[in-house]
Amino acid sequence: MQIQVTDSIDTVPAADWNRLNPDGNPFLRHEFLAALEHHGCVGETFGWLAHHLLAFDDEHRLVGAVPLYFKTNSYGEFVFDWAWADASERAGIPWYPKAVVAIPYTPATGRRLLVDPQLVGHEAVRQALIEAAGELVREQGLSSLHWLFPDTADTASLEDAGFLLRLGCQYHWTQPGYRDFDDFLDSFSAHKRKKLRRERRRVVEAGIEHRIVHGHEAGDADWRTMHHFYQSTFDKKWGTATLNLPFFRELGATMGEQVVLVFAECDGRPVAGALCFRSPTALYGRHWGCEADYHSLHFETCYYQGIDYCIREGLTLFEPGAQGEHKVSRGFLPTPTWSAHWVAEPRLRDAIADFLSREQRAMRDYIHTLHEEHLPYKAGRLPPQPSHVRPID
Repeated sequence: MQIQVTDSIDTVPAADWNRLNPDGNPFLRHEFLAALEHHGCVGETFGWLAHHLLAFDDEHRLVGAVPLYFKTNSYGEFVFDWAWADASERAGIPWYPKAVVAIPYTPATGRRLLVDPQLVGHEAVRQALIEAAGELVREQGLSSLHWLFPDTADTASLEDAGFLLRLGCQYHWTQPGYRDFDDFLDSFSAHKRKKLRRERRRVVEAGIEHRIVHGHEAGDADWRTMHHFYQSTFDKKWGTATLNLPFFRELGATMGEQVVLVFAECDGRPVAGALCFRSPTALYGRHWGCEADYHSLHFETCYYQGIDYCIREGLTLFEPGAQGEHKVSRGFLPTPTWSAHWVAEPRLRDAIADFLSREQRAMRDYIHTLHEEHLPYKAGRLPPQPSHVRPID
């Protein structure tokens, strides 16, 4: 087996890379990562420098890969390490550049060790990729290596390899097989069910209708409108919109069947939109924007339309994005998320390990409290816990 490093995913044929992603995760597709590179959404401007790891067998057949980037900032990661960076700099230890294994700007759980599932010796390739990532970081003199939002199996492998684990929390929706949205609401307590129905009714009373378009069906006007909504959210929050219109257009052309655009329209005019992605089993909410403030429109466009879509399409998981404790009362389960960290400087590593131990205890208590006291479901009607992430005790 040979390990190589590439600064462009285009050096790998799309079919070879996608063979390592049998679950159809949209963010791990060659087309998604390539579009980021083609249109400058990653690179020097935004501090995401591709150094993808590739594992080849003796016949030069791709058998494993890791989407790895050198970072000159912590923007777009959603596992916040600014306090660590500050402490490191104050100690005279440069924190940047560092390395991350992640999907840029995407806090969605998934595999980070991509290995041919038909390969004999599957675990050996996983271990070789972990070791190769560590060797690359040490050779380049980087401060640290971070694996962001790995799935259950990858989290276990990284812990076995000695990485420090960090526990976070998102809010994910699962279903046991609801017939329709009303069937989903029947699992709620009466008070919570009434509140949610009132929110949906207010959107209808405002004269707003929703239209769902898949990426390969969207016209250029649809893409311009969605990008406008995406850009407007960052403008309002003084953020940096790193995804440009050509990136959106390329996704529509190359993987449009996995892109879901949700438009809210009033008198035929778009007033809000949400951009989602899907796999054969899951929906992922990513970006949203609006023209005006309508009561409950965010909840309807970003959450209830997505739940409706999942029920119709038979999808069992909906990840609506990071943060948002208000999602719990609307049927989303507090769900652990993980990241794994290696830090070169021993003193700093020890301090971070101590912090993570204390933070993890607090996060476990927080998740348990939400489950025990704040879920809207009736007794005996709790949906299945998400299985794609490592559970907590």
